[in-house]
Amino acid sequence: WHLDVVDESNLAGVPTSVREMAAATAREAGQRGWRFTLKAPSYVPFMKFAKSRSLRERMYHAYVTRASEMGPSEGRWDNSEVMVNILTLRRQMASLLGYDNFAEYAMETRMATSVAEVDEFLSDLVRRARGHAEDELQALVVFARETDDVCDLQAWDHAFYAERLREVHFAFSQETLRPYFPLPRVLNGLFEVVHRLFSIRVEPVALPQLWHESVTFYDVVDATGARRGSFYLDLFARANKRGGAWMADAIDRRRLPDGGVQTPVAFLVCNFTPPVDGQPTLLTHEEVLTLFHEFGHGLHHLLTRVDEPAVAGINGVPWDAVELPSQFLENWCWQREALDLIAAHHESGDPLPGDLFKRLSAARCFQSARAMLRQLEFSIFDLRLHSRFDPDGEETIQQVLDDVRASLSVAESPPYNRFQHAFSHIFAGGYAAGYYSYLWAEVLSADAFGAFEESGIFDSATGQAFLNEVLEKGGVESPLDLFTAFRGRAPGIDALLHQSGLA
Repeated sequence: WHLDVVDESNLAGVPTSVREMAAATAREAGQRGWRFTLKAPSYVPFMKFAKSRSLRERMYHAYVTRASEMGPSEGRWDNSEVMVNILTLRRQMASLLGYDNFAEYAMETRMATSVAEVDEFLSDLVRRARGHAEDELQALVVFARETDDVCDLQAWDHAFYAERLREVHFAFSQETLRPYFPLPRVLNGLFEVVHRLFSIRVEPVALPQLWHESVTFYDVVDATGARRGSFYLDLFARANKRGGAWMADAIDRRRLPDGGVQTPVAFLVCNFTPPVDGQPTLLTHEEVLTLFHEFGHGLHHLLTRVDEPAVAGINGVPWDAVELPSQFLENWCWQREALDLIAAHHESGDPLPGDLFKRLSAARCFQSARAMLRQLEFSIFDLRLHSRFDPDGEETIQQVLDDVRASLSVAESPPYNRFQHAFSHIFAGGYAAGYYSYLWAEVLSADAFGAFEESGIFDSATGQAFLNEVLEKGGVESPLDLFTAFRGRAPGIDALLHQSGLA
């Protein structure tokens, strides 16, 4: 599905960079005007900035009905039966192994000890976040009514008015920051950040053949000059490429029969806007966070010292701890010392202005409770599907989701919303009965970063300790034991609450 626009007046509010990408997409398809798709680099900024409420509604309707019986492509790729079949097979597998449900089976290899423990963890966060989220939504409702006389705030309005409200409160938007994050500068800065933290160097390697001309390849070398691993970097959106961002292992570390070591290789994939007309790709701060996140996963895989493939790198790491290194590395995107390495105006080379940094920092917790509640909705829905839902019973997947939303959401979703039909994390990825892992790992990452707040964000001894106790250990030890060895105590939730503005 795509949205073709031929009248430029309908693009009021859409940033120039997004228009240029849409124009290029239209030209490639042999069309005039601008073509917007449901891929994140096109869809997300359109929903944030397009002033046309009717076009935002069309985009939203198409997006939330993907692969379902509803919407502009109704029934064409409907996943309804596929989802039920997947849940049925998982339930049967768990039963064959002696478990009451798939979630109970999944907890055998998790940091969390039981479904009940995860349920209480999520319920506690709901209690802490819901009141704040109600206040945040009310602020949007009032703002939309006072600025545009919108008295019926809808799902397709939320991102738009949140961005407008951010601009009013903090005098900047993600687009304000974009000129300061040219991709080449961000990459070099990222490599310098991990060099200072872990004494590693990232070196480009020219390979004779890659699957696309924009893909690059790098070696990761430690202080002794030894290669610890390598990675492919595939950063740009293109036709027929899966959306989103991820890290995947290509080769695991292992001890070879001759006594040598096979070093690991990873894929790091994003879907950023490609360079247009010879200009560098300019990232939003959110995209910088995404890049750091995936690179954190990459380091976890590449810096392992474990020679047994089954527990080397990310292998064998409990799913609710695997997000620790990725979310941990995101913290440097908020620090002045690190931003001085990764941010510079793409034309003048000027650093990020001090007042802009202050506004960025002040806005960190903007609408954060609603964002957390959204993650809680996904997590609780996933857990209930895999612990309480009977695929052979009368209750439907949609009813499970409706019940979850009724219990915690502060804003209603349209009845046609079929988000679950494209919830690839739990149906086509590794997060079945494990989507809570993002929030669980946020507790770990926020607390781990606290050690650097205490000693200095580039303190080499603290960086070495995190490398030795977390990144190098793979899945050979309990994440709780590794965290305790690094931090000197068990993790606590206070750091996350402080970071999220919920303390």
